[in-house]
Amino acid sequence: MTAVREETATVGLSTTATGRPVPRAVDRALAPLQRRPDLRERLMGWLGPLAVAILTLDLRLVGLGDPQRFAFDETYYAKDGWSLLNNGYIQTYLGDVDGNTGNEINDDILAGHVQGVWTGEPSLAVHPDVGKWLIALGEKAFGMDPFGWRFASAVAGALMVLVLCRLVRRLTGSTLLGCVAGALLMLDGLHFVLSRLALLDIFLALFIVCGVHCVIADRAWLRARLGRRAEQQPGVPLSGWGGRVLLRPWLLAGGVCWGLAIGTKWTALYPLAAFGVLCWIWSAGARRMLGVRWPLLKGAVADGVPAFLHLVVVAGLVYVATWGGWLANADQYEEHLSATQYRQYTGEGHCSDPDENGDRDYVPTDLDKSQRWPTADEPDAKGPAEAAQSLRSLWYYHQDVFTFHTHFLNCAEHFYESKPSSWLLINRPVGVAVTNDIPPGTDGCDAPADSECIRQVLLIPTPVLWWGGIVALLFSVVMWIGARDWRFGVAVVGVLSTWLPWLQYDDRPIFLFYAIAILPFTLIAITLSIGTLIGPSRLPSARRTAGVIVGGAFFILVLANFIWFWPIWTNQLLTQSGWQDRVFFARWI
Repeated sequence: MTAVREETATVGLSTTATGRPVPRAVDRALAPLQRRPDLRERLMGWLGPLAVAILTLDLRLVGLGDPQRFAFDETYYAKDGWSLLNNGYIQTYLGDVDGNTGNEINDDILAGHVQGVWTGEPSLAVHPDVGKWLIALGEKAFGMDPFGWRFASAVAGALMVLVLCRLVRRLTGSTLLGCVAGALLMLDGLHFVLSRLALLDIFLALFIVCGVHCVIADRAWLRARLGRRAEQQPGVPLSGWGGRVLLRPWLLAGGVCWGLAIGTKWTALYPLAAFGVLCWIWSAGARRMLGVRWPLLKGAVADGVPAFLHLVVVAGLVYVATWGGWLANADQYEEHLSATQYRQYTGEGHCSDPDENGDRDYVPTDLDKSQRWPTADEPDAKGPAEAAQSLRSLWYYHQDVFTFHTHFLNCAEHFYESKPSSWLLINRPVGVAVTNDIPPGTDGCDAPADSECIRQVLLIPTPVLWWGGIVALLFSVVMWIGARDWRFGVAVVGVLSTWLPWLQYDDRPIFLFYAIAILPFTLIAITLSIGTLIGPSRLPSARRTAGVIVGGAFFILVLANFIWFWPIWTNQLLTQSGWQDRVFFARWI
């Protein structure tokens, strides 16, 4: 569409508080293109973040195979990955393979019995497969042992640091501040431990950060693209629709990232929706800046529709593709899992009486035994019809998994469950592995005769970092609303979209480590706050000195906190008193 233009002056019509003219809208839109960093700056923009990421990986690889056991939910995801690698889909495991019924299957796997361990029947896995496939890559490279099934998490943690460095550099224009954000992520205990466990949440957080980075990169790209069009006729503001940009490469890459995020855990849907709305608002702001009237409404068509196709539709296609192993074996699921209690559930049920351990289950009543996936009773189709039939079966499977998540966990309880409302305060860490009651003189224990030693891996954030993050987030709200600084909005929207949805599930067991998706946005808030304290000028000043002192002191406190908590993140031997010195509150035990 050809834009209608009106004559106007070619100079700025307003000045700043210091008397300097405000740049024209076109100049602001083209600013990313007009400022061409030299080779040295571009090189440092990559070498600095890469150095931080490599150091992160080194720290995560130290003692990665310790403890030599399935820690916490590794018993699900490590074995799911191994089944995907060997069978193409997730099968259930036998109870014993070495003939010694005193050992469970986990003991047999740790002893080296890693083949012939499946029943041949599909497992009703309640999370998608992307994270498990990544775990499987580590198992392929290093074997079915603790180091092998944790290696992919260590790589994902390092890549997450790299992406965050580059994201913050893009927000601030400072390689140093980008590296500060990455280094703070490197020094967080929650990120550190999750990078050393075969759980899904580190992969989820990585793909969310990648998706957000792409959306932010698209903001600058689109403004520059629209600015070029406006520059073709200097001094003439855009009117009408302002032109359309149908292909947006950064959003296309973002759609792939968001598809992988949702393919790891469904909770990525919330930040996708939030940043999709932000993308539309930013696009409308660009059009308004260049003179387009009714930019929100016109942007909904000119930018919203293409953005939806790039982000949501592409993400959906990628998500379905991640179920390729399931779809190729849909007949197995139709045979064995088409008539489970989740399919036959009618909405009625109650909590069971506590067992000997105090645990309760949800007991469904009035099951409709006639309910079954329709595809299970249909003859096998061929060609495109077979693909459609498998996709329908996958949809029914998703319905059953959704029923599990929304009803069958309502009675469950867990010793380490926590309320999301106080996650930022670190209300309830998660103990993923512990060896208690190590007597003095055993395994190097030098505790007094009347005491003992302990080894533990505790999933707990770095307290100084998270508590400081609360202050930075409050400051970010003020800066986003009061100063209208869109960069702080990235932090606020990111935190809200990865945190608030959990409040609707606080009556079921959920855990503090789910907050790993919140962490990158908290660090963006911290880094932007430090940058604001320092100020934009590179010249010496009282403000710059004060900002450097405050920011440097905070970083040193975080580093000291990281060193102090290192033993309870890495399964190190501690005396009982040394362990208690690190467990500040009773709820942390």
